[in-house]
Amino acid sequence: MIRTGTRTVADGATIRTVTFDRPERRNALTPKGLDQLEAAVTDATEPVVLLRGDGDAFCAGADLDVVDALPDRDAAKAFAEHGQRVATAIAAADPLVVAGIDGAARGGGLELALACDLRIATPTATLGEPGVELGLFGAWGGTIRLREVCGLGDAMDLACSGRVLDAEDALRIGLVSRIVDGEQGIVEVAEELASVDPDALRTVKRRLRDDADRATQEASEAAAFADLVVARTDGGGR
Repeated sequence: MIRTGTRTVADGATIRTVTFDRPERRNALTPKGLDQLEAAVTDATEPVVLLRGDGDAFCAGADLDVVDALPDRDAAKAFAEHGQRVATAIAAADPLVVAGIDGAARGGGLELALACDLRIATPTATLGEPGVELGLFGAWGGTIRLREVCGLGDAMDLACSGRVLDAEDALRIGLVSRIVDGEQGIVEVAEELASVDPDALRTVKRRLRDDADRATQEASEAAAFADLVVARTDGGGR
């Protein structure tokens, strides 16, 4: 269900590619697939992880056959919590995680993309949270991250209507960061990110992800900057 690989950038840096590899089901995820995804991202030693889908979809989200087979409320709650843990692990992972969306990102697939640090789309990308049409909603952290990424108004619109956005509309509300020309464009963005200093990249991600109070964030920011200056002056950078 999850396929991993490595790409080497011109200056010797590497990128880990993590691919949803179940195209016959539009890359829908089972519990096993969630576990494989978490391991593929959190075990990465490369500075950048590129998450993408095989076939015509990025990821359709949870496999509805799995959802419909959940035997009781406790099992349903545990399945939601499983997806939440994986999304949180992606957000907290040491590398910068880039979602390369070329095709459909739906439901849990969009939620996992929201957990990534950047979302890069191609012109054929479509994004939506259609859970309400199925009597469900995005419970892998989607109601939280959707609001954080694009604001309450657009989050309400998307989650309550179930409508699907094209790449341009997703860019307009901040759901994706860039639109690039095809799969190669996504790879080029990942390579661009991998070419910078890896310690600085990790530090910036941690600082931007920090949700402590302002005073604590500022103290951590100053300390992290000092660490990078020492590494730079000691010749410890790349």
